[in-house]
Amino acid sequence: MNLRNIAIIAHVDHGKTTLVDKILHATSVFRENQATGELIMDNNDLERERGITIFSKNAAVTYKDTKINVIDTPGHADFGGEVERVLKMADGVILLVDAFEGPMPQTRFVLQKALALGLKPIVVINKVDKPNCRPDEVHDAVFDLFFNLDATEEQLDFPTFYGSGKNGWFNDSLTPIDNINPLLDGILKYVPLPKVAEGPLQMQITSLDYSSFLGRIAVGKVGRGVIKEGQQVALMQEDGVKKTRVKELYVFEGMGKKKVTEVQAGDLCAVVGIEDFNIGDTLADAENPEALPRISVDEPTMNMLFGINNSPFYGKDGKFVTSRHLRDRLEKETEKNLALRVEESEGGEAFLVYGRGILHLGVLIETMRREGYELTVGQPQVITKDIDGKKHEPFETLVVDVPEEFASKVIDLVTRRKGEMLVMETKGEMQHLEFEIPSRGLIGLRTQMLTATTGEAVMAHRFSSYQPWKGMIPGRNNGVLISKNQGRTTGYSIDKLQDRGTFFVDPGEEVYAGQILAENIKPGDLVVNATEEKKLTNHRASGSDDATRIAPKTLMTLEECMEYIQQDECIEVTPNFIRMRKVVLDEIERNKIAKKMAAEAV
Repeated sequence: MNLRNIAIIAHVDHGKTTLVDKILHATSVFRENQATGELIMDNNDLERERGITIFSKNAAVTYKDTKINVIDTPGHADFGGEVERVLKMADGVILLVDAFEGPMPQTRFVLQKALALGLKPIVVINKVDKPNCRPDEVHDAVFDLFFNLDATEEQLDFPTFYGSGKNGWFNDSLTPIDNINPLLDGILKYVPLPKVAEGPLQMQITSLDYSSFLGRIAVGKVGRGVIKEGQQVALMQEDGVKKTRVKELYVFEGMGKKKVTEVQAGDLCAVVGIEDFNIGDTLADAENPEALPRISVDEPTMNMLFGINNSPFYGKDGKFVTSRHLRDRLEKETEKNLALRVEESEGGEAFLVYGRGILHLGVLIETMRREGYELTVGQPQVITKDIDGKKHEPFETLVVDVPEEFASKVIDLVTRRKGEMLVMETKGEMQHLEFEIPSRGLIGLRTQMLTATTGEAVMAHRFSSYQPWKGMIPGRNNGVLISKNQGRTTGYSIDKLQDRGTFFVDPGEEVYAGQILAENIKPGDLVVNATEEKKLTNHRASGSDDATRIAPKTLMTLEECMEYIQQDECIEVTPNFIRMRKVVLDEIERNKIAKKMAAEAV
C-alpha cells in the first residue's frame, strides 16, 4: 500500500480541527458519523471550550488505496514542545490560513519549523465563504511569508486550494463543490512518499502516549528497516545504550490504533514495552545499533510556584489536597507534556513548574482543577539566563491588530513595558503593529490593552530569543481591597465600599481574612470589612433598603488572574472556585514583612 505522512499547521481558530474532521469523514470508515456534525478530533473539554488544539493527535485514513497518516499539530507557540517533535514524523505539511486574516504569528512559528525540516507545503485558504474575505491578497501574503522564512525554490512553488471547512468543500479554484476530493488528490500528488533508507532498524521516538494499562508508549516513524513484535532492540539514549524488547506494536487507523505484528519503514507506529525512554532516543537494531541525531525541544521561558491550598477553606471543595497528591499529578503530567519541567522546593510542600508561557501553565492548572485538585499558584516569573556574564531574559514578538483610533494607546502601553515597535502598516480600517517585547512585559498586558481599546484589539505573541535584561517594568498601578475577617459578604457592606474599588465578589459569598475582594481605585492595599450586617432599628424610612444598588462583580478567568496578581499574592484554585489572596493571610504578619523589606531596601 502507498503511504503519505502529513502534518496540518494553522493559527488558533483558523479551522484546523474542522479540516482534519472533514478528511476523516471523507473516508468510508467515518461516513456514518457525518450526520452528527461533531468534531471528533477535539476529544478534550478544554480544547472544545478554548477552540485550540493543545496536544498533537494522530489519525489515519485510506484514500484510493493510499494510507494517509494525518498529524494535527498544536496551534499555539506555548505548546511548541509538541510541534517540533511531531513534524519529524511528517513528509509534507498543509498550511491552513483564514481567507480574511491571512497568516498569523503562531502560523509563522510552526511553519518556520516545518520549512527548516525541508517538508513540502500545500496551502489551503479556508473560510472563503466569509464576508470581506480576500483570498488573492492572502495568497500573496503567504508567498511573502515563505520568502521571509527562507523557503527553497521548490517550497515557494506551492499548490493552493480554496474552500470552506464548515461547508465541507475544498477545490483548486474558488468554485464551490460538494466534497474535498481535490484536496485529497493534491495530498497524493504533491506530498512525497516517505524517504526510506537502506539498512537495519532505525526509529526515532518523537512523541509518546500514556495508558494506565500499558504505561508509557513510544510513538515515532520507522526511518529504516522493519520493527517486529517480540523483537530485541537497542534503545540509544544520550548517556548510553541498553537492550530491550518490543512487547506490542500498533499502527494508527482512523482515530484509534490497530495491533500489528510488524511495521515497515516510512509508517508511524506506537511501541509498547520500552521502559525509561526519552524523546529523541533511537530504537535501533540490537546487533548494529546506530543513533539518529537527537531532537531538541524549546526550553521553558516561565515558571510558577505550585503549592498546597493552606487557606481556611482547605479541603472544602476538592478531592486531592495534599502535597503528595500534587507531586504525583505533576510527575504524571511530565510523562506526556514534554515542554514542562517540575522541581521540588525545600521541604517538599511546593513545586516550581516550568512552562512555555501563561497559556501552557494555565491549561495545566485548569485541567487539574477539573480533576478535583485544590492548590495555590504564585505569580508567573520569567526564566533568566547568564550569557557571557550578563543577565538575559526571553523576548517575544508581539503582533496587535487594532482600529486606527486606538493605535496610539497600544503603542504607549507596549513602549511603557520596554517594547520596541518593528512594523506599523494599515490593513483596511485596522492598524497592524509588530513589537519586540520582554516576556515580562506581556504579563498583565492583555487586560490593560482590551480596556484601552474597548475590546477591539487582537493580539498574539511568540517567543523570539534571549536578549539582555531591559530593567524594571512597571507592574499593576492600583492596590487591592483585602478582607479583614472571615464570613459571608453583605450587600450593605459592599454598597458602602463600592466607591473604594471594583469588586470581584458578590453579596452572600464566603470570604476569609487575607482574600482579595476588589481592586482599589488608588495605589496601595486597604483592609476592609465586607461582612458587616445592617443593624436593625425600629425606625424605617420608606424604600431605604431598596437604595442599595450594587454593580455586578468583575469575573476573572484563570489566565486573567495569573496576569493580575503581584509577587506577594497568589491564586487559590479549587474545582468550583478561583480566588485571589495574599500569600501571607495574617495582616500583622504582612505588615512585619513589608517593614522588613523596606528596611532592607534602604
